Amino acid sequence: MNFYSLNHKAPNVSFKEAVIKGIAPDKGLYFPERIDPLPNSFFESIDALSNKEIAFTAIHQFVKEDIPDKVLKQIIKEVLDFDFPVVKIKENIATLELFHGPTMAFKDVGARFMAQCLGYFSEGENTEVTVLVATSGDTGGAVANGFLGVNGVKVVILYPCGKVSHIQEKQLTTLGQNISALEVDGTFDDCQNMVKTAFLDKELLRNMQLTSANSINVARWLPQLFYFLFAYKQVKSKGKEMIFSVPSGNFGNICAGMVAQKLGMPIKHFVAATNVNDTVPRYMTTETYTPKSSTATISNAMDVGDPSNFIRIRHLYRENFEQLSKNLSSFSFSDSETKIAMKTVFKENGYITDPHGAVGYLGVKKYQANHSNTYGIFLETAHPVKFLDVVEETLGISVAIPPQIQKIMDKEKKSIKIETYGEMKSFLLNT
Repeated sequence: MNFYSLNHKAPNVSFKEAVIKGIAPDKGLYFPERIDPLPNSFFESIDALSNKEIAFTAIHQFVKEDIPDKVLKQIIKEVLDFDFPVVKIKENIATLELFHGPTMAFKDVGARFMAQCLGYFSEGENTEVTVLVATSGDTGGAVANGFLGVNGVKVVILYPCGKVSHIQEKQLTTLGQNISALEVDGTFDDCQNMVKTAFLDKELLRNMQLTSANSINVARWLPQLFYFLFAYKQVKSKGKEMIFSVPSGNFGNICAGMVAQKLGMPIKHFVAATNVNDTVPRYMTTETYTPKSSTATISNAMDVGDPSNFIRIRHLYRENFEQLSKNLSSFSFSDSETKIAMKTVFKENGYITDPHGAVGYLGVKKYQANHSNTYGIFLETAHPVKFLDVVEETLGISVAIPPQIQKIMDKEKKSIKIETYGEMKSFLLNT
């Protein structure tokens, strides 16, 4: 299967080329030329399949020309070595826990899948690939962990100074080896703009092979459809129409869920729950897309003012706003509302949500206010410990630090502070 640029001014490429390029020469995101629905029998018997079998079937059509079946199965085995449980919160509401991987965030799936693919593609090659990635929180740690020690790959992570949690910063600044961290004086949007600019910089591209590990990269984005299928497998017997509420920042996660729906997964509706960075909720109300500078919140991984992947969602619906509106609702919530939700869930159910999961919970509640006969699943995208200060202050409790996090707490932070694109470019050219 080929992939084409959503700006339609660049040649179509293979999956391998799309992964290595990251973004098309015309600045467009790559998108698969088609999405072939899976047979109904797959979903009818999905509860008899292992997660690895589900993932292989779901991703196969997109990668089969570039990754042999035997290699793909091994990649999936390496990626999916942890659980994705659906946990009941209350009647008709559950959460899908995506934090049981090595960095305790949902991005472990996409980052590891991309790292494995890039490692396979680089076998026998003499050219080093530089992975350039911007992070608003969890992407950096997941990418750093996924690519650590991968031969032929150098990783450079940009993150906004003072706008990620202490633990998130530790995860992306303490690994060393082939991982470098650039601490940017600015917002996530500034980091993301630097990355996008680099892909258009002819001097850089003459001197190195750049790719991105943000969800703009198809190998980071597409595998996220796996866990929506894993959730469906676990709750299909509930007998009610299922909805997903996805805490949304760059909108890659919810877009991947919509691809799972296009594959035939019987899902009624998606809710994109955001913090006060409400570009998409405003679009869904006004039909006008007006990005704005991002605002810092306690759910920092969603502090995105111009979400890159929303264009993929619009493309899925062929820019038909009426059709999109039937399948997507989007609501924004303040930090104070988020903290109240964290307290409510903990008091009523004894469950600890992180700030992002709490926003997802609020999305379910708001949608179900007018659609009571639904089963709502919100995504718990990161372990609460990654936002320790907020969780402990809000709930008045102490949270035990898991082994995955404990092992990095005493490691030395190593980062390089930069303010401008020129400083980033100089670093890339001279390291």
